[in-house]
Amino acid sequence: MPESSRQPDTPLYLQLYQRYRDAITAGRLRPGERVPSIRNLASELHVARGTVEMAYQMLVSEGYLVTKGAAGTRVSPQLATLPTTGKAPQRRKTSVAQPNQTRLTGNILPFQPGVPALDAFPRKIWSRLSAQTLRMIESTVMAQPDPAGYAPLREAIATYLGISRGIACTPEQVFITIGYQGALELLCRTVLQAGDCGWYENPGYFPGRYFLQQMGMTLTPVPVDNEGLQVATGEQRAPNARFAVVTPSHQSPTGVALSLARRLALLAWANQKDAWIIEDDYDSEFRYHGHPLPALKSLDHEQRVLYTGTFSKVLFPGLRLAYLVVPPSLQLTFHEAVNHWPGPGSILPQAMVAAFMQQGHFARHLRKMRQLYAVRRGYLVDALESIFGSSLHIQPQAGGIQVLAYLNERQSDKTLATAAQAAGLGVKALSEWDAETPQQNGLLMGFTNFASTEEAQAAVKRLSVLLSS
Repeated sequence: MPESSRQPDTPLYLQLYQRYRDAITAGRLRPGERVPSIRNLASELHVARGTVEMAYQMLVSEGYLVTKGAAGTRVSPQLATLPTTGKAPQRRKTSVAQPNQTRLTGNILPFQPGVPALDAFPRKIWSRLSAQTLRMIESTVMAQPDPAGYAPLREAIATYLGISRGIACTPEQVFITIGYQGALELLCRTVLQAGDCGWYENPGYFPGRYFLQQMGMTLTPVPVDNEGLQVATGEQRAPNARFAVVTPSHQSPTGVALSLARRLALLAWANQKDAWIIEDDYDSEFRYHGHPLPALKSLDHEQRVLYTGTFSKVLFPGLRLAYLVVPPSLQLTFHEAVNHWPGPGSILPQAMVAAFMQQGHFARHLRKMRQLYAVRRGYLVDALESIFGSSLHIQPQAGGIQVLAYLNERQSDKTLATAAQAAGLGVKALSEWDAETPQQNGLLMGFTNFASTEEAQAAVKRLSVLLSS
């Protein structure tokens, strides 16, 4: 960028972003037109590659540019229908009122939480299983799929849960659903009714909270401390609640585990009140210190726990496969219910996951990912500590696929997260998970897709620029 055209009061990456945005909206760069590579443009303008990369990330995140791998980066073809006025529109504001509307799509952004290491997924094995499954799957199953889910997959899940999570269940107690929200919907159509009151962890997984509210449930936020859900507070705030939603093995988002005393108190409450406990065991497979904690369901002698799990974190989110384990007393109720709803979707991915588990690939994949994530978590933690020092406090966690770092009281995590997302970084604000007045500011950062310490260092340096501005 020529020295005469630079604006000293505006960061170079932002000047570059504005110039490309203006050229696109004015029609000087047409939809589908290729833009220079980061390396070539940095060399041409005599600026750092990181400057160009940050500008491009902002343009990609706002939909002006799209990346096409070997085909390079191009102006989004979807802009072909937009008028060219010769004037740049005002920057679109990122909505923070409903965080579930800011779900990221397309390329995986640095720090994006909730996404497994896609570069380490065994694609060759998966492709081979796809061909095998198509040849071997029974025609009767293809014509009339079981609305409860593919039987061999339910068998594999029951076996896996018995070994790894201490849950004794039969395949008939297992129901395959379209994602975690599919499990919640099935629960709302069987054991719950619109208007029912339930406890919800605070802070807690906000997409689940929004979904239950949309289904007509009344949710009471119950605080979480270093022992997990405060059961006594729940009894005070909503003594007649009909259900409680918890993440006992690895609380979402704080990462703490529900203590044994709290687990027993929660089970006693459910038994006394004839209430249901919905256990969301979303990523218990990834624990890096000590042995995995047993599921709350393994202590459920009175059969009050409805257990949910998902393949999104252990395989990949695009599968949209989850499962629900119900008590034996509810088997018939749920089997009757699934006969009257769309079911768990395509039979092919269910059959592929079943084969993946039955042939031992699943166990090997989990073992490999635990080792890999322990290393990659170290990349991010080391980078945060070396660059931020005491400006961030990293919450100690024994597992999971994201890091929680607390900010000091003067900083707004929402403001910082919004700026980071505009700059192409996928960090999330902790306060978005809080249903009441947020008590602490923090950032949730995924680490699974940092393949090297250099990648983590580069991303943290980009974040530090925003934090210091």
